[in-house]
Amino acid sequence: MNCAVHTDVAATGYCRQCGKALCPACTREVGGALYCETCLSSIVSTAPAASAKSGSHPGAALALGFIPGLGAVYNGEYVKALIHVAIFGGIIALLNLDLPSSYEAFLGIGLACFYCYMPIEAYRTAKTRGSGGPQAIETTQQQERTPMGAIVLIALGIIFLLANFGLLHKEWLLKGWPIALIALGVWILIDRMKTNS
Repeated sequence: MNCAVHTDVAATGYCRQCGKALCPACTREVGGALYCETCLSSIVSTAPAASAKSGSHPGAALALGFIPGLGAVYNGEYVKALIHVAIFGGIIALLNLDLPSSYEAFLGIGLACFYCYMPIEAYRTAKTRGSGGPQAIETTQQQERTPMGAIVLIALGIIFLLANFGLLHKEWLLKGWPIALIALGVWILIDRMKTNS
């Protein structure tokens, strides 16, 4: 089958919205789905109206984000809300066990960081959804491409491995936690420089 626009070129996909056969020059990929230019422009033009109807407000998302999972529920992300509640409850449960002091210090810092992360993440999600337009779609796609879960698991694995070999001490965590802030800042800076270039 050939492209609906360029009839002399073989089609490589179909528009998710209207079903038109499309060649590589005509396809517009958004979040792994293919769209024709006409359908994508109609989706983008109606996105701000849809977000305005939903009544999503970044300030409300920020306030509700201090309650574990509620900020994600406000943004309509129910699976993420369950994950937030599970992580928060899991850290508290681990803190109530009789663990070595190095684990307690790490978990305490992790709980504080996660508690600050939830409202900020809820605010950013609500703001991205509320802005609509192509920039919001691009920002959402960029967030989807960032493997945050993998990064968190790798960091946790390294920390627990160091603790198992006795290389992690309570004093190091109490005095060295700003290294995490520096690493996060460097990562955000590099990500922004990549986006701007």
